[in-house]
Amino acid sequence: MRFGILFSMLLTCVVCGSMAQAPVYQFDNNLTPRWSSPENLNGVKGAGGKANNGAKGHPCDPIAPGASNTLLDIQGQGIIHRIWVTLADRSPEMLRLLKLEMYWDGASTPAVSVPLGDFFGVGLGRTAVFENALFASPEGRSFNCFIPMPFRKAARIVVTNESGKALSHFFFDVDYSLVKNWDEDNLYFHAYWRRDTATTPSRDFELLPGIQGKGRFLGVNVGVNANPAYGKLWWGEGEVKMFLDGDRALPTLVGTGTEDYIGTGWGQGFFAQRYTGCLVSSDSLRQWCFYRYHIPDPIFFTSSCRVTLQQIGGGQTSTVAALQEAGAPMIPITSDMDGKQLALYQQGKTVRLKTAGLSDTWTNFYRSDDVSATAYFYLDKPGAVLPALQSKAIRGYRL
Repeated sequence: MRFGILFSMLLTCVVCGSMAQAPVYQFDNNLTPRWSSPENLNGVKGAGGKANNGAKGHPCDPIAPGASNTLLDIQGQGIIHRIWVTLADRSPEMLRLLKLEMYWDGASTPAVSVPLGDFFGVGLGRTAVFENALFASPEGRSFNCFIPMPFRKAARIVVTNESGKALSHFFFDVDYSLVKNWDEDNLYFHAYWRRDTATTPSRDFELLPGIQGKGRFLGVNVGVNANPAYGKLWWGEGEVKMFLDGDRALPTLVGTGTEDYIGTGWGQGFFAQRYTGCLVSSDSLRQWCFYRYHIPDPIFFTSSCRVTLQQIGGGQTSTVAALQEAGAPMIPITSDMDGKQLALYQQGKTVRLKTAGLSDTWTNFYRSDDVSATAYFYLDKPGAVLPALQSKAIRGYRL
């Protein structure tokens, strides 16, 4: 069996919820299983459980402030199937300021460099009980990832404690297989996180900044701290846009709204499904965390990809007008007229709603919020193609 076929089967199995690469009753000579944990770092053959004379002696490690812990560092050809982590301190600060990095094939820069908590599918340093096609937290105290991650020459995974606080207990398993064959169509797994604490009205937030190469956009999880300047007005009217293979001013793929993108409508409460969900929905805290994974609807690109989310909210025209007069940053863009949209937006100009003579209906407007996102993608390059992870100050701001 070629490794490229194996990789496709693995991702298909993630879609179907099955861990089998072939019928469970068939032997697969291409896979040799290994687990890397504190009890046997890197899964060395015949070397597990040495501590404490074979009794449970080394299930976890502490990570001092500024220190790093290596979860995996191996040479050879293989594929990671599962990563599991739990830790003693699961506060928002620790989850945001533990940095998770993954290096493939000896690259000098990481393909993955993200806050640990955000990587495992929930933003804003929050936790939730959930399971979807790529991640799970059975009781809200652990972190599981099932994304297949192939490597041709080497793999290294490192966690660094940038919180300034000692972490007493860090447990992990990295479950992988050594494989015999490689296919040139295999792609390397990447993840990228970024935050804008105050987005600019009319400037779309980049879920995935522009990248070059051949690959697949796997999906994204997003966290929103809604700006209190808009009161309880709805923040999620923005459309997701995907600029593929040379698209410039206009995208090839575009949706109809934020909650529409994750498969719901008319608002966004808590739900967790295989490919879409909203794991945090708090009107009182004005916080939302949501995701979409493009597994049944693959997003391939041959030369470039860029993914954005418009920063648009909406509300009753009279309420929006009053907030505009009070100084809330906004640019009105449409007013709903029985399902038809009255265009209000002209670049460089801002309509004053109070004097526009509009009916008291629904008005959409560009707004400014605190938005962060983790984008997951595969690419034909093993090293980093995007800027380094943002500073501790930005990651830990107002959690």
